[in-house]
Amino acid sequence: MKIKKKFKRIMRNAFGYGLHPNWKKIIRKDSLPWASTQVGISNSSKILIATSTGGYAAGTTVESMLAVALTLRGAEVHVLLCDKILPACMRAEFHQFSSLKEFSLHGPSRLCRTCFSPADKMYRSIGLTVHRYSDLLTAEEMQEAQKLSSTIPFSKIASYKKGSIALGEQSMAGALRFYAQGNIDDSPYSETIVRRYFHASLLTYYATCRLLNSIQFEAACFHHGIYVPQGIIGEVARQKGVNIVNWNPAYKKQCFIFTHGDTYHHKLLDEPTANWENIEWTPEIESDILSYLKSRWQGTQDWIWFHKNPYEEITKIAAELGVDFSKPCIGMLTNVIWDAQLHYRANAFPNMIDWTISTINYFAKRPDLQLIIRIHPAEIRGTIPSRQPLLFEIQKTFPNLPANVFIIPPESEISTYAVMFKCNAVIIYGTKTGVELSSRGMPVIVAGEAWIRGKELTMDASSPKEYFELLNRLPLSDGLSANDTQRALKYAYHFFFRRMIPLFFITPQPGDWPPYRLALTNLEELLPGKSLGLDVICDGILTGSEFIYPAEKVLRKNQSQIQGKPRL
Repeated sequence: MKIKKKFKRIMRNAFGYGLHPNWKKIIRKDSLPWASTQVGISNSSKILIATSTGGYAAGTTVESMLAVALTLRGAEVHVLLCDKILPACMRAEFHQFSSLKEFSLHGPSRLCRTCFSPADKMYRSIGLTVHRYSDLLTAEEMQEAQKLSSTIPFSKIASYKKGSIALGEQSMAGALRFYAQGNIDDSPYSETIVRRYFHASLLTYYATCRLLNSIQFEAACFHHGIYVPQGIIGEVARQKGVNIVNWNPAYKKQCFIFTHGDTYHHKLLDEPTANWENIEWTPEIESDILSYLKSRWQGTQDWIWFHKNPYEEITKIAAELGVDFSKPCIGMLTNVIWDAQLHYRANAFPNMIDWTISTINYFAKRPDLQLIIRIHPAEIRGTIPSRQPLLFEIQKTFPNLPANVFIIPPESEISTYAVMFKCNAVIIYGTKTGVELSSRGMPVIVAGEAWIRGKELTMDASSPKEYFELLNRLPLSDGLSANDTQRALKYAYHFFFRRMIPLFFITPQPGDWPPYRLALTNLEELLPGKSLGLDVICDGILTGSEFIYPAEKVLRKNQSQIQGKPRL
């Protein structure tokens, strides 16, 4: 068995073998139903699945499933793939290469063999039209992209635009993600690598423009919505009036977040409160969300979490940190530096480092308070470990921390929740933990673009002046009121149970890649009416309806069945 698994791993790494769903096998079992979906399809809604980076198996697993499900609902689905032509892309990460020099010289070329061909073969086995980047580019455009990316002054790349489309900004985002740093000005080979991403942005722009000019798509669906090439595809599609659907795996097991128009990192900030504040609240719903929030301390219901064995014993934690919890404590939760810079718009401060240093400087003058900084565990345990540790940035300014400032490093197994709930208030930048803290009555000060911001639940700062005025109010005499706490619980329920849409036929593969797989035996499981989560997603793509899963109705229906009452 071990030899077989090792062989499979070698084949995956070498040729991309076994990374994608075997649609040919699944369709073979349902040949008649699948064949019938192809009849009269040319008059249907045209949907573009803009996968692009086919070797990103976490993406192709979901997007190939969506392609099949949308076809079963009568859509004409097309696919966009890079066929080894981009000189840089989001699939490339610094740890995949022997050195930065290797990537600067050769780009992602050694990843390309496991990227395009396996995905192309999979999509074609479904019978879909696959568009290749190279087929969409003219020789003149390729020459222009090469010339411009190599001759433009380096200082002008970041601000470069094609009309209203910020190609330079997307290029920098791609490079920052590759480096896993928030700033790469002094990094080795940074200019060469940024030029690679700029070159790739130009090629993506030309290819996407030609495709969207030649075919009138009603919607384009693809993962992330930022970086290269997804960020450029999104910008071009918005300009062309094509509806955009972006998605990402959610925190809860077997759940995904879908949004219209942009990545969820941006869209959830501006979501209308009417989507959740009028939920018909019941003791059962409250019990459900409280149970789930408690489970997040250990991550038992999630497939994205960062603590393996967190410990919660306050006496032990106090001794380890040197904190006196009998005196007022203020918690501070950070994000990963590069992640915060790319995903969230700056608000009170230009960036997270400036916010962190300014906050420590403030508390150095407030000996009546203790500041406990929890550095995000994803710095070392995230999908892309950070190459710019926040602790290092802090130590550059504070070789000796103020006596009332304490740091929990990213590798620590101290429970973030146990510490924060011992605090008088918590300050955050962009973390989702603000949703959890406020729902338990904890006062939260928001300095960046966290999803809890603007919900009438937190103290939101839009400038340094506003931020320090809020800090001057500390310590607070009370937590959130009972009404505000219930309002916060409603948003938490909406965020974790309604915006996170379950697809129960996608099952986790802990410690493997991709991190989940399709557990389908036949196409019937993807038909309308078989999966409520899939219906919500497909309806959203096809009609523009909200990607909100009616979790509260499902709960009531299940309770009625258990109690033997008629279904609602």
